[in-house]
Amino acid sequence: MKHIGAILWKQMKDTLKNKTILIQFLMFPIMTIIMENAIEIENMPEHFFAVLFAVMFIGMAPLTSMSAIISEEKEKNTLRVLLMSNVKPMEYLFGVGVYVWSMCMIGAVIIACAGGYKGKSLLYFILIMAVGILVSMLIGAVIGTMSKSQMMATSVTIPVMMIFSFVPMLAMFNDSIEKIGKITYTQQLNVLLSMVEKMQLEIEQPLVISVTILITLILFIVAYKKSGLE
Repeated sequence: MKHIGAILWKQMKDTLKNKTILIQFLMFPIMTIIMENAIEIENMPEHFFAVLFAVMFIGMAPLTSMSAIISEEKEKNTLRVLLMSNVKPMEYLFGVGVYVWSMCMIGAVIIACAGGYKGKSLLYFILIMAVGILVSMLIGAVIGTMSKSQMMATSVTIPVMMIFSFVPMLAMFNDSIEKIGKITYTQQLNVLLSMVEKMQLEIEQPLVISVTILITLILFIVAYKKSGLE
C-alpha cells in the first residue's frame, strides 16, 4: 500500500506539470457545464450535451491518459527506477489505474450533475460511466505496454481514440455509421446513457461491453507477457 500510495502521489504531481493530461480530465466536464447552461435548441433531446460529452470523455480521457503515462515513463526510464526500488509492476499498474479512474470519476460526477440528473438516474449515469472508463483504461494500458516510446503510443492512441470517441456522435446523423458503430462499446454506452431515466437493458449492450472487456484483458495479458514494463 505504501508503494501504491507513493505512485498515486507521484501521478498527482506529474499531472499538474503535464498540461496535456490535465486538459483531458478537465475539458469535457467544463464543456458540459457551459453547453448545458448556454445552449437551448427547439426539440433538442433532454440531457443531449451531457450524454454526448460523457461518451467522448470516456473514449478520450482514460484511454489517452493511461497510454501516455505508461509509455512516457518507459521511454524516460523513470519506470525502471521504480521497478529497481522494489515496486512490483502490478503495484505500479494498480496505482496508476486507481489514479486515472479516480480523476475520471470526478469528471463523470461533474458531467452527471451538469446534466441535471438526480436520484436513481444520477446513480445509473455514474455507474455506466465508471464501467466505460475502466474499459478505456484497459485499452490505454494495452497501448502503453506494447509501445516502445511515447511517440509510438501516440500514433496508435490517436486513431483508436478518434474511433471510440466520435463514432457515437456521427451515428446520430448517419444510419450506416450507426449500424457499424453497434459493435463498439462507446456506442452501446451511448445507448445506455441516453435511457438512464427509463432503464430497459437489451442483450446487445451488456454483450458488446462484456466482449470488449474480455478481448481487451486478453490483449493486455499478451502485451504484458511480451513487453512487460521493463
